[in-house]
Amino acid sequence: MAKPQVVVAPVLMSKLSVNAPEFYPSGYSSNYTESYEDGCEDYPTLSEYVQDFLNHLTEQPGSFETEIEQFAETLNGWVTTDDALQELVELIYQQATSIPNFSYMGARLCNYLSHHLTISPQSGNFRQLLLQRCRTEYEVKDQAAKGDEVTRKRFHAFVLFLGELYLNLEIKGTNGQVTRADILQVGLRELLNALFSNPMDDNLICAVKLLKLTGSVLEDAWKEKGKMDMEEIIQRIENVVLDANCSRDVKQMLLKLVELRSSNWGRVHATSTYREATPENDPNYFMNEPTFYTSDGVPFTAADPDYQEKYQELLEREDFFPDYEENGTDLSGAGDPYLDDIDDEMDPEIEEAYEKFCLESERKRKQ
Repeated sequence: MAKPQVVVAPVLMSKLSVNAPEFYPSGYSSNYTESYEDGCEDYPTLSEYVQDFLNHLTEQPGSFETEIEQFAETLNGWVTTDDALQELVELIYQQATSIPNFSYMGARLCNYLSHHLTISPQSGNFRQLLLQRCRTEYEVKDQAAKGDEVTRKRFHAFVLFLGELYLNLEIKGTNGQVTRADILQVGLRELLNALFSNPMDDNLICAVKLLKLTGSVLEDAWKEKGKMDMEEIIQRIENVVLDANCSRDVKQMLLKLVELRSSNWGRVHATSTYREATPENDPNYFMNEPTFYTSDGVPFTAADPDYQEKYQELLEREDFFPDYEENGTDLSGAGDPYLDDIDDEMDPEIEEAYEKFCLESERKRKQ
């Protein structure tokens, strides 16, 4: 049996006429106004009013700050039942997971309404119903991650919306402190597991987007609790790069993500006292060092303990023969048997070995 549509009650109309200019923000459709002026009691439904506002935000995101307060006030006079609140949650959820680039705006909208909607029925307030709706999608994550292309696309939209919710949904404690929802933090960890457990290209791309969006915040939160979850995620990424049958471009994206994380997610923190960089305190210590290659084409730097003696020998040779480039190629034309046969472009086999070496070196520096 279908639920009856919720319409604007006459009592609301007595306080806020449908043809009053404040009822619709600038840019709204005038269909409702025309119907009212023609004498038709064709009041808009809750669905029509909310959808109209969501579409307006999609087209003009800059109007959020100026129009959200009036929108919330209107809803407080309108959303007075469990069914109406459920309908509101569903409308916003669908917009945030089906319209490209609305996930951020949807998360901001959810945060505002969670603090400004006055209705709080037994079934739960706005935030509780929103999290329940997200949980419905979350519970089928494993099936969705291995589903068909359409199913996976819908799942990815949900994942990124949940990431935006984690960043934007503020929980106010009894002492007034503002925190994030721990339940979303746990959920995002499990969603990443689902994506990496099914390493198809689009799943991995979604995981990269989620980590670029939330990685720094998640890692900070986990570290505060003494957890090593981000280390485990990076390990999974390295395993995918080495073993999974994903495309070359996706592997490159994953390697770039590992690099981003090694630079503290791109964040720069000024230090109060100067410390000389060493391999122990600077993860990027070896990045500017020359790279050499063995006779088998295996690259090595000072970061690789297995080749430290040979590395030092080649560095000394560079001092005596400045014509050598960093890749070990003699610019003067006189080759070294140890360094010959190095092309500007590495073949796929050598490049794969290089990627593996980079990952192994990263692990050794962390140990």
